[in-house]
Amino acid sequence: MQDNRTINDILTQPKSVEELDIPQNILIDILLRLLYTEGYVDFKRMSQVMRVPHALEQVLDWLRKEHLIEVSQSSTSYGPLNYIYKLTGAGEDRAREAMDRCKYIGPVPVPVNRYNEAIELQTTGPRMVKPAQVKDTLNELVLPAEFHRKIGPAINSAASLFLYGPPGNGKTTISMQISKLISGTDPIWLPYALTAGGQIIQIYDRLFHQEIEREQKNQLDGRWGLFKRPSVVVGGEMRIEALDLRWDPLANFYEAPLQIKANGGVFLIDDFGRQQASPIELLNRWIMPLENGVDFLRLRTGQTLVIPFRALIIFCTNLDPYNLADEAFFRRIQMKVGIFTPDEASYKQIFKRVCKQLGIYFDQESYQHLIDRWYHQSDRPYQAVHPRDILTILRALCVYEEKAIYLSPELIDEACEIYFVKH
Repeated sequence: MQDNRTINDILTQPKSVEELDIPQNILIDILLRLLYTEGYVDFKRMSQVMRVPHALEQVLDWLRKEHLIEVSQSSTSYGPLNYIYKLTGAGEDRAREAMDRCKYIGPVPVPVNRYNEAIELQTTGPRMVKPAQVKDTLNELVLPAEFHRKIGPAINSAASLFLYGPPGNGKTTISMQISKLISGTDPIWLPYALTAGGQIIQIYDRLFHQEIEREQKNQLDGRWGLFKRPSVVVGGEMRIEALDLRWDPLANFYEAPLQIKANGGVFLIDDFGRQQASPIELLNRWIMPLENGVDFLRLRTGQTLVIPFRALIIFCTNLDPYNLADEAFFRRIQMKVGIFTPDEASYKQIFKRVCKQLGIYFDQESYQHLIDRWYHQSDRPYQAVHPRDILTILRALCVYEEKAIYLSPELIDEACEIYFVKH
């Protein structure tokens, strides 16, 4: 990375094909595929899809000189920028060849070295989330008073975070709130696609990347979008293959792995230890990125790409951590935070809060009946999730019978008989 470069230097609008810093044939092939699939295309549409208007003018001139495209008609205004283009016979042949090589049609990719530079520029240094922000983010949860001190430093340093403890006590909710907080910090510039070794890697994923509308689009490199910090959440369905470049054999281009889609934001692995891959496989895959802050991705050609790994990675598990990993792995996880069952006072606070949220009047007699019969007599541990689940069932029972929604020992018993599994 060059000294004193800023993100604005990288985002400078390219005025020529040369300034795109990618092979010209990639640009030509995308344009040929667009014309092949849509037939008649005007300059506005080309710019809308490919995002490089100045370079397009050069390429269109070249394609016309090579007799690969022709002007079909012009719009109401005159001039090359108002022409409507179509392929010639020779152009269709070239376009079919381009389609055979790759079917990607979209924003022109940026070179991987510029992507690396941009990620490093936007993730170097502390994030500086303030204690008040963390407290406010966790305000909906009943947690120990100083709990925010365990979470805030991990957010600011973009360090790894390991949340563990018995199920039903808020690990996933805490993680999602952290993701929401980071997403609301300064946005990040990301390219829609990358190119390396003549191949295209699609970065943009509408599931994870929420673009921010901005003014003065025409003054910047349109190959980049301004996004909220991404939040990528996966659970037991995640396969280890999702952490490598995914080659689409039909489209003939790559999809970026999950951790690259999460770059600059949060990568949450929920239910860690229940994935199809073994915990050891997943942990071995993460050791190098966690230790060195870079990931190594291999193309089908054998070329290896070195990509910055700059996401806050959160592991959440209900399982015993030492049944999942060894000390060597935990040394690489900077922050380990246990989320345990609430005590009776905290449980009551949660119960009252949920009553208020659901519009149910809190009745002490009914509440004490719940504690005595369904916890003390059953020797059942408290879980932070129980109040919401029990009261939601109770509310549904009242609505079903078209009765006023209220607490009573009888309704508590009926809801708990439905909710708790009998031994």
